[in-house]
Amino acid sequence: MKLSLFILTFILMAAGVPNAQEGYLEVTASPDRKISLAVAQPVSQGGGGNPDISNNVVDALRFDMTLTGRFNVLETSPAKGASGIRPGEFDLAVWHAAGVELLIKSSYVANGDDTIIEFRLYDVANGRQILAKRYSGKRKDVRRMAHTFSDDILLFLTRERGPFTGKIAFVSRGSGNKEIYLMDYDGHNAQRITANGSINLGPDFSPNGREIVYTSYKRGNPDLYRRDLFSTAEARIAAHPGINITGAWSPDGGRIALSMSKDGNAEIYTISKDGKQINRLTRNGAIDTSPSWSPDGGRIAFLSDRLGKPQIFVMNADGSNQYRLTSNGGYNVSPSWSPKGDRILYCRQHPGGFQIHSITPDGNDDQQLTSEGSNERPRWSPDGRFITFSSSRGGIYVMRADGTGQTRVSRGGGAQSHPVWSPRW
Repeated sequence: MKLSLFILTFILMAAGVPNAQEGYLEVTASPDRKISLAVAQPVSQGGGGNPDISNNVVDALRFDMTLTGRFNVLETSPAKGASGIRPGEFDLAVWHAAGVELLIKSSYVANGDDTIIEFRLYDVANGRQILAKRYSGKRKDVRRMAHTFSDDILLFLTRERGPFTGKIAFVSRGSGNKEIYLMDYDGHNAQRITANGSINLGPDFSPNGREIVYTSYKRGNPDLYRRDLFSTAEARIAAHPGINITGAWSPDGGRIALSMSKDGNAEIYTISKDGKQINRLTRNGAIDTSPSWSPDGGRIAFLSDRLGKPQIFVMNADGSNQYRLTSNGGYNVSPSWSPKGDRILYCRQHPGGFQIHSITPDGNDDQQLTSEGSNERPRWSPDGRFITFSSSRGGIYVMRADGTGQTRVSRGGGAQSHPVWSPRW
């Protein structure tokens, strides 16, 4: 699973600081006006062309740029045929006449399994190149290279890197059992992580993205496991009588919050990575579960039915100052704290199913984000721009943080649920 992708060179070309600043302001200050963007067909720079490489590059870039909601991605390219990608090697006027404001050009060299791809971003109106990068990797890394350039486009234009190189871990019945899978955020390159023939639920990534925790019934009891994604090493870290579920890594990676019923009813605890140090946070006769850390590690949102029906509560990370967050709706579940700390996602039961809502940590500005089908278990992208969730419409979806751009990304058969977006790799 270890990726061989690495950056060979980084070239940032901007014709003066003022123009670079204008690009940043234009993309971020006016979200209602989309920037016209085109993705040119990649050019082969050695030997015959490879349609698979070319199509994957274009597809990944177009998917990323469309999902941002910032760009009007053209369906067709006004310039056809092979041409260069460097300044002076092709005519920008053709693209300008077609109304293109930003243009992505790329070329590749494929030598057996080794692949080098060069990307360049042009400010068409001003006739200048503003960003260029070259990456090297294996054939399987082609889409990752394109996603990496998408991340860097957002970094250049908005001063914040995109999340497109991230993975989504999820649960699927594709094998006949509930197993943990991993896929690119756009649904490509899915691979099964567990193969124990049991019920596996609730994956969550460590802050460095190298490990997950998840609950498995493979030994008969719902126990919590910690698994290294690169070596497949695994350890059972919570195996107390009763449930050991909804594990969530702390932002510093030192602790894991979870729900356990070892002392009677389900309560929220934190444990060390090896499971040896245990700290109980909640103490009541209700069911407390589904902890979600604030990005600074100072607070935890969680689910509790202590008032009769499930509602979202918040407490300090030591268990103090517990308060009810949600006041609307009679059945609210699945809290998820945003990476920027300003919003908490949750699911509210509506007639016909659950819908995803977003609310501030002080309980204000409650916004409904979904309305079609039944939608559950929302989780943020690492930059807070996007959300992944499962839907009765079929599998795993992604959408923008305001609920727009809802797009199904999971593929294949079997029910799919419990998605979680990895940190940046």
